[in-house]
Amino acid sequence: MSNWFPKLYNPLMKPLEKIGFGNIRKELLLNAKGQVLEIGSGTGFNFSYYKHADKVVAVEPATQMREQSFIQIKKASVPIEVISASGEKLPFADNSFDTVVGTLVLCTIPNPEQALKEMRRVCKPNGKILLFEHVRLENKFLGSLQDWLTPFWKHICDGCHLNRNTLQLIEQTGLQVDMIEKHYKKIFLVMEASIKSNNPERRSEIENI
Repeated sequence: MSNWFPKLYNPLMKPLEKIGFGNIRKELLLNAKGQVLEIGSGTGFNFSYYKHADKVVAVEPATQMREQSFIQIKKASVPIEVISASGEKLPFADNSFDTVVGTLVLCTIPNPEQALKEMRRVCKPNGKILLFEHVRLENKFLGSLQDWLTPFWKHICDGCHLNRNTLQLIEQTGLQVDMIEKHYKKIFLVMEASIKSNNPERRSEIENI
């Protein structure tokens, strides 16, 4: 991670949080219950939105981001522990968490497939995986534009891929998507997933802003 990116992350994100991201996080994380694991917690934007968790364990590999997040712990209403770990190699036993959370993180993790497999591994069989991610658009022109912009975007935004088909990756790693909300012309998806069963529930889809 570059030295300048963590310093600019909060100022760049705050306008987006005010115009909608904050509300999206708030609604999503009301569903985070019991023992919660958050992958790639960054500077701690999610911390104040946890209301029903017994405890949150947040993993963040970047030292500067992790240190900034300590301030946000003070604003939280539930216990939060932040540790240094990679989403691709989680230091937890199988079936450890009731809820696993990832927000705007699978775009940046070098191996998102492995991270999703790890999230599935540590989630309890009846648990939930809550995700908020941006994805490659199905529109041919716009999707191609994302492909074209991604090499430059990765360079300035610390490895962020504009063109990952995250929904497909989720479904390929033994998870079933039970709910999708589509935001901002379908470029952002809020998803609730669970470990795939033999009798999958019908997926519900909601299109918002």
